[in-house]
Amino acid sequence: MSKIPLTVAGAQKLRDELHRLKTVERPAVIAAIAEARSHGDLSENAEYDAAKERQGFIEGRIKELEAKLANAQIIDPRHLDADGRVVFGATVELIDAESGQIVRYQIVGDDEADIKEGKISVSSPIARALIGKYAGDVADVHAPGGVRHYEIVDVHYI
Repeated sequence: MSKIPLTVAGAQKLRDELHRLKTVERPAVIAAIAEARSHGDLSENAEYDAAKERQGFIEGRIKELEAKLANAQIIDPRHLDADGRVVFGATVELIDAESGQIVRYQIVGDDEADIKEGKISVSSPIARALIGKYAGDVADVHAPGGVRHYEIVDVHYI
């Protein structure tokens, strides 16, 4: 499996979820299965079936998180020496050439992306167009809605 890029904050978020699943969710579903079993016939026990299905989901998510963390390449943007170039983990200030609106995005891993928080996936069209560019460059983003032009105002490593 190839390395999965994650920021320090993104890796911690996955670790926190994994910890919660193992210490809170897993014991709760085991207790729910035991409770449902105590009701007798399992063939017509909807509570048992729901608890077993939930257990399968939790165990699958635990395995997924463990694999992602095992294959993670954790990158701390504060320790990057990219000389002002847009790279993974960088926070970029852009001006939309059409509207003049200023936007700010941090380029993060796929699991960390959250547009409401200004975090875009490294595999998104806008991030792919920005990677490798410097402040003052213009990036042409081929988005589903057509080509958008952004001027890079500044690049931060925070």
